[in-house]
Amino acid sequence: MSEAIVYLNGEFLPLSEAKVPVLDRGFIFGDGVYEVIPAYSGRLFRIDEHLQRLQNSLDAVRIRNPYSNAEWLQVLTGLLKKNPAEDSSIYLQVTRGVAKRDHAFPANVTPTVFAMANPLVTTDEKTFNQGVAAITRDDSRWQHCNVKAITLLANILLRQSAIDAGAAEAILIRNDDVTEGAASNVFIVSKGVIKTPPKSALLLPGITRDLIVELAQSHKLPIEEVTFSKDALLAADEIWISSSTKEIMPVVKLDGKSVGNGQPGPVARKLFGIFQDYKRELKAIGR
Repeated sequence: MSEAIVYLNGEFLPLSEAKVPVLDRGFIFGDGVYEVIPAYSGRLFRIDEHLQRLQNSLDAVRIRNPYSNAEWLQVLTGLLKKNPAEDSSIYLQVTRGVAKRDHAFPANVTPTVFAMANPLVTTDEKTFNQGVAAITRDDSRWQHCNVKAITLLANILLRQSAIDAGAAEAILIRNDDVTEGAASNVFIVSKGVIKTPPKSALLLPGITRDLIVELAQSHKLPIEEVTFSKDALLAADEIWISSSTKEIMPVVKLDGKSVGNGQPGPVARKLFGIFQDYKRELKAIGR
């Protein structure tokens, strides 16, 4: 198997040759942001929305965007061509750059840009039908969770607490309200109505989350972007988590207790089918 080709600061090169200085602020401080972009049959998924979210994150932490949208598109499509796969997941990262270690922003520093593409493995029908277990945890993260920052230690610790408990995800609670998962957005179904927390500084504005909302609306499924409590989560008929790789993943057990009848619910099944149809159409366009 040939070595992956990555992009680093204007060059495509083998992964083993990609190096950044130890004084890069991403390494020293976690001073940077990232983005994850699926590509189906070589077609970048909702690229405009992903690049806008990248711009929003860069603006929030006051890092200059090193490229225009057209330049980003050239880099990312070039990366896909050099790493051919049926479906891919692109990870890109922008840090403030290399400078003497000082908390204050350095002047006249060039951002570091890194991107790589890996084969994308998403939730298949068998995995969907099995569902996953989750636990609830207090949301101990910072106040700017809408920024896709590379400083993910709090998320890592929360996700690991789920793994340690034999679960796949930690669903986070702040001031008794559900925010999101440690690495996902959250949906519930209550009395036939789909609910997901509204966008705010307390959760990541997921691109897949937005697509699920749009697909539900276009298929006349009742859905609300509304705050709901931990009690509402525990009493829900269905719970799902979503991300670019999970897509729609049913939670069938929460804090050791079955959700509904312990199987993926009918609304999740319907939307999973709708989502797969959407992907097939998208991939047909990409071919």
